[in-house]
Amino acid sequence: MAVTIHIPESLRQFTAGKGRIKFDGSPTTVAAALSLLWAEYPNARDRVLTETGDVRPQFNIFVWNESIRYSGGLATPLPEESDVFISPTTS
Repeated sequence: MAVTIHIPESLRQFTAGKGRIKFDGSPTTVAAALSLLWAEYPNARDRVLTETGDVRPQFNIFVWNESIRYSGGLATPLPEESDVFISPTTS
């Protein structure tokens, strides 16, 4: 199983300019997928998550088009070949 994490422009300075990062591991939840991202790009973590590990209010995270705020938070399961989108909130 692979997961692709889509990075918004505002965070690409913390991911070596990459807008899409594919991991071939087997993450079964959003938290596990993000852990792979943080392992490779640790400075991105503090921009997306609070000190307590919650998603910051200025970001939304989607699995395909479903916000994880309504589907289990970081424990949201990932189907095979998932796309995870980190997106800045709009005002």
